[in-house]
Amino acid sequence: MIWVHRLKGEPFVVNADLIETTPDTVLRLVDGRRAMVAETPDEVIARVIGFRASVLEAAEMMRATRSTEAPRPNLTVLPSDEA
Repeated sequence: MIWVHRLKGEPFVVNADLIETTPDTVLRLVDGRRAMVAETPDEVIARVIGFRASVLEAAEMMRATRSTEAPRPNLTVLPSDEA
C-alpha cells in the first residue's frame, strides 16, 4: 500500500498492485476506477518501488527467522483419487 494525496490534499491509500498506469498523476486502477493525485508520476513510481522492496525485505527476514527455528514437516500432494 502506498500513501498518495487527492488534489485538495486529502491523503488516501492505494494498493500498489492495483495500479495499472500513472500518466499525468491519474492512477487508473485495475477495477476501472481513476484517482487524480497530487504526486508526480515519478513520486508514485518511487513509492511503489519502495513498497515492493519492503515486501521483499520482510520476506527475507521471515525466511531468515524460519531457518533458525525447528524444521517444519514437508507437505505431500496426494493424487485426486486418494483425497
